[in-house]
Amino acid sequence: MAERERVQTCPFFNDKMKNMPASAELMKDKYCRGDFASCARYMVLKALGKEKVPSDLFPNEAERARRIISAG
Repeated sequence: MAERERVQTCPFFNDKMKNMPASAELMKDKYCRGDFASCARYMVLKALGKEKVPSDLFPNEAERARRIISAG
């Protein structure tokens, strides 16, 4: 499986989860190395751009991502 192109520089994993490596790896397996289209951060990034991705948005918060996208 190809790793999503931004996983190495993702601020979420490098900032928010740097002290939780096991949890971070589980999320990376699901959202970065698996079905990255379902990653909430990726959804906002693709729809609105990098600057609109909240720093506290978790990859599993798809519903929140949809609200952010709807609000523009």
